[in-house]
Parts: sequence; structure tokens; C-alpha cells
Amino acid sequence: MNPASSPGSAPRPARRLRILTWHVHGNYLYSLTRVPHDFIIPVMSDARPGYSPLGFKIPWGGNVREVPAGQLRHEQLDCVLYQSRGAFERDQFDLLSPAQRALPCAYIEHNPPEPHPTNTAHFFRHEKGLLVHVTAYNALMWDSGDTRTRVVEHGVAPMPGVVYTGELARGITVINHLQRRGRRVGADVYEWARAQVALDLIGMQSEAMGGLGEVPNMEVPAFMARYRFFFSPIRYASLGLSLVEAMMAGIPVVGLATTELSNVVSNDVNGYVDTRRDRVLDRMRQLLHDPELARQWGEAARRTALNRFGIDRYVRDWMEIFSLLTGVPHE
Repeated sequence: MNPASSPGSAPRPARRLRILTWHVHGNYLYSLTRVPHDFIIPVMSDARPGYSPLGFKIPWGGNVREVPAGQLRHEQLDCVLYQSRGAFERDQFDLLSPAQRALPCAYIEHNPPEPHPTNTAHFFRHEKGLLVHVTAYNALMWDSGDTRTRVVEHGVAPMPGVVYTGELARGITVINHLQRRGRRVGADVYEWARAQVALDLIGMQSEAMGGLGEVPNMEVPAFMARYRFFFSPIRYASLGLSLVEAMMAGIPVVGLATTELSNVVSNDVNGYVDTRRDRVLDRMRQLLHDPELARQWGEAARRTALNRFGIDRYVRDWMEIFSLLTGVPHE
């Protein structure tokens, strides 16, 4: 059952809002729909990016409803939540009525700026809009001008029954399309590390780099929990949900001290990050030879994840944002 329909400690709205958003990142959308509002998801028959059916890999709650994109203009909405540049700059004019386009809205920016890391102006502008970043690093780096901004860090619910074992004396990396995305997400760093320590790779098209392929969304935490540590080779990207899921499962993190990760991992406490690759490699070898140390760091990683990325905090943050946008209060 989706906690959006279950009693708990999260605040309750004065009334449920009808929120239009897009199916861009499945696991992120799953967390978002824990918020006790109703979410409308547009789909198209050709399942183009952002419009694919929700499918059955994730146990969606009853507050999530698919609507053919061509019928969106007939929906009663309270708020629009954009998650891609194409939807904001192009699709809204094809799919939404003028009244819907004028509704309060937010844009979730999932990534740091490109092409330039400091001098890229964000494209989102709306009279009733709010720009929401998923990390403080991203908010710092984007030039958001005079647009209202907030930061809502990831929220993840612990997967029931998943317990860290670290039984495999190997590291695990989780990145989709790693070969295609190249140096920015550390394809070369991963290959360099794999040549020296035991590492496995999962994610979409990971087979292209000798990986194990894609693991179903809800099975990823249990799959990772058998590995000694989680390795992040990423130079420049947002904080991945899979990394937060790994920490929530009690897996220590080793990686490059880049973007938000250096503000999440405390060295020799819940993992280790550094910009010096030889230091990172030393810690990976240490964890492979010392499972008890890996367990201790993993327990600290789980505490960090529960305290910082808990689903209740995430739901409260989004309740505040939807109240700010629409004026509808919550308890």
C-alpha cells in the first residue's frame, strides 16, 4: 500500500490537490506520490520519453492516475509539476489549456547545470512558479535569476526485509547508460577501478560495459545489500537515488568527492570520498579485506540516510511547497 493512503506521522492537507506531473524518473515519482495528494500522469501510445505507462514494476498507489495526454486539457487541476525542459518549453502549449498553463506550478530540476557548471541560466520562468532543486549543490551552481527557489532533498522509504550482508567481496555501481554518458558520470573511472578491484555494474544498458544488466526497481536494494560497498565514479551529476537506497540498506559508500556527495559521506564514518583516485582505491581494498569495518560504516550510512533522506521529511517538505503554491493549508 502506498503510504499516501495510510495513516502516519505525515501532515494531512485541508483538501487533496490534483497535481499534474510527468513520468520522468520512476523511483523519484514513487517517492513523490507518497505525498497525500492525487497525481495525474500523462501517457502516449508511443511511450515516448516522459509519456510511458507507469507499468507494474513499482507498486503505485491509488492516488496515481494515468490520463491520455490528448485529454489533459479536460482535467480539473490545482497545480502543475514540470520535470523536463521539453514539457515546460513545448508540451504544455500543445497539451494544456490557457487556464491550466496559468496555474501555480513548480519545476523539479534533477540535475546540475550544463553546459557550463557556473554560468548557465535556468530556463524556468513563470509568474506563479517555483524552481525546486534536489540538492543544495545544484541550487548553488544554477543561475536561477530572480526565480523563487527551494531545495527538497531525496526521500526514500526503507525496503522491508532488506538487510545488509556484504557477503560478496565486491563493490557495486548503479548507473543507467554509463557507456553512453561517458566521462561526466565516470565511465572511465569505473573502468579504471574495475581493472584493479572486484566491481559489478547494474543499470540500463550496463551490459555494454560488461555489467549485469537492469535489475527491477523494487529489487535493487536487496540486490545491492549483498555487496561489500557501493562505488560512485561520478564526476558531475546529481545525487543518485540508488546511492541513497544503498545507504538506507546499510551499505557503505566509496566514491569521488564531487557535487553533493562530499556533503553526504563522512570519511571513515559512513564511507569514504576523495578526489584522489589512489586514496579511493585504497579504501575499496580495505573494505574488501575487512567485512567488519564495512558493516560498521554501513550501519552509520543507514543512520545518515534515515535522518537525512527519510520519507516522512520528504513528504513534509513537499506538503509545504504545495501549500505555498496553492494556498491550501495542511495540518
